[in-house]
Amino acid sequence: MIARLRRQRSDGVAAGAGRAARRGLWGVARLVGLVTAAVVGFIVIGIVLVLLEANRANEVVNWLLNAGEFLVEPFDNIFKLDSHKATVAVNWGLGALVYGVVGALVVRLLRR
Repeated sequence: MIARLRRQRSDGVAAGAGRAARRGLWGVARLVGLVTAAVVGFIVIGIVLVLLEANRANEVVNWLLNAGEFLVEPFDNIFKLDSHKATVAVNWGLGALVYGVVGALVVRLLRR
């Protein structure tokens, strides 16, 4: 009987530790999802600002476009199209897609 009580207590402790670890990974997954959404959001806002020809002299517009340029630097000039707007839309859109897919995969792996 004492052995059974000890086994039950240790199983409960192990289950509690597993739950705590899972809860911690879910928190990390939420953080990764939030960062991914912010990165994709900055890129999409940058695309919209370029397509609408926003005034680059405005500090907010300039900051947002600089943030977008920094984030999509690895995807810069993958495609060279006739217009600057189309080039930005396609290359930055590709960057947003890659960031979104990779972020979703990481979140999914963390939630397993």
